[in-house]
Amino acid sequence: MPFVYNVPFFSIILCMVGGIVTPFFRNRRLTQIVNACLVAAVFAMSLTLFIILLSAEDSFTYMMGHFPAPWGNELRAGPLEALMAMVFSAIMLLSLVGGMRGINDDIRPTRIPLYYTMMNFLLSSMLALIYTNDMFTAYVFIEINTICACSIVMAKDSGMTVVATIRYLIMSLLGSGFFLFGVSILYTITGHLLMSNVQQSVIALAESGQYTVPLVTSLGLMVLGLAIKSALYPFHSWLPNAHGSSTTASSAILSGLVLKGYIILLVKMCYRVFTPEIMASLHITEVMFVLGVLGMIMGSVKALRETHIKRMIAYSSVAQIGYIFMGMGLGTTVGIMAACFHILAHAFTKPMLFLSANGLVDVSGHQYEMKALRGAARRDILSGIGFTVGALSMIGIPLFAGFAPKIFLGIGSMESNFHMIVTFLALALSTLLNALYYVPAVVAFWSKPKQPQAQVQEAGGAVLHREMPKRSVFLLSSIGVFIVLNFVLGIAYGPIMQMITTGLNLLG
Repeated sequence: MPFVYNVPFFSIILCMVGGIVTPFFRNRRLTQIVNACLVAAVFAMSLTLFIILLSAEDSFTYMMGHFPAPWGNELRAGPLEALMAMVFSAIMLLSLVGGMRGINDDIRPTRIPLYYTMMNFLLSSMLALIYTNDMFTAYVFIEINTICACSIVMAKDSGMTVVATIRYLIMSLLGSGFFLFGVSILYTITGHLLMSNVQQSVIALAESGQYTVPLVTSLGLMVLGLAIKSALYPFHSWLPNAHGSSTTASSAILSGLVLKGYIILLVKMCYRVFTPEIMASLHITEVMFVLGVLGMIMGSVKALRETHIKRMIAYSSVAQIGYIFMGMGLGTTVGIMAACFHILAHAFTKPMLFLSANGLVDVSGHQYEMKALRGAARRDILSGIGFTVGALSMIGIPLFAGFAPKIFLGIGSMESNFHMIVTFLALALSTLLNALYYVPAVVAFWSKPKQPQAQVQEAGGAVLHREMPKRSVFLLSSIGVFIVLNFVLGIAYGPIMQMITTGLNLLG
């Protein structure tokens, strides 16, 4: 076995070990440096694995321990999994580095090592969801992911974050329960947990017509559970408060990564457990398509009515998750390719929006209301540019990351007249709604402020003179890298889509 085939296992274990040793660090700076090095090492290993697998157009399974299937546990890696692991580790690193000032200001010093502990376990669980070839192992790491995600929301330790965490925990456990019920039913009728073995049994059951109702039930429960955890409309009620009240790094990682980890698992289930053809024949894709379209529209409508900048960005995530589920609901190869591309586009854009919003808030007296941020981009130009680029990407302007997925969603819908009409109408309406709340925000941020830059309007009406805070070099660097990556996705979408196609072909 080539040594590079150990990368998935090493990546997961390295993050776990990092989570175990981090609480013993008493120096905050040392904790942050060690964590950054650890995530950078995972990125380097994932990049190496991605280059090797893509060039060879190869995939492999990695047996855990000495027990072969069906008793043992396996990891599975191909170009798609390696690409997602590389992207996840890169965004984790940029979000933590860019949000470092917020972490230091919002979290008590004694809790910062514990915060990074949760981040290490969170990355480990997301990598496990990407690489796992076992359904029950996926459930175990879903639960680990839930606990860690709730912890990084509550780390800010305010009344709002506690309430948001409780709501998040309740909804997440509901989703996890549905997923576990689905896995239990699937194990009962197939006798397997490894994805490849389950797929053989599912294909045989579908051809024979046996256990159709349990098969539909198990698939429906698992899709429902992952939809709840991904904040697909109408299961999104936990998301705005969780993202809007937590520290900036947590908001960026929750929106950019955590929501996507469950969707990547769903994509793997679609190809390696049930196959797209069986999911279409059981009409699960139709449900996903309808909910995706509703999410695209309703998420944007709620964002349009929001005046809190972080909550507005959070509601925008509900709309973007709708795009991904609509693409998968098309049931076509191009539709799923577009959904995977949109995972990348959203993952690179939404953390940039949260980080940029944090920069604009910092130079506006730490006020989050949109009217208080007028002229903020003039005081922090790079954050203003970052928010503008992110906004144009979410609208779907050419040359930005969000443009290509909408084109491919339209192409993927052309195999069915009904899907094509609904898709094009939904894309047009959602794009218009996106523009209606992002464009006024961008215009306001770049407009001339109504009061001098060094003044801050207090709630009681008194005007205090304050010095503008120094801009964090880490925040500005992260925003700059995100801007470059956004343009790379928007311009070089052809080669990136080819990489995704290769990964999906090897996934089946």
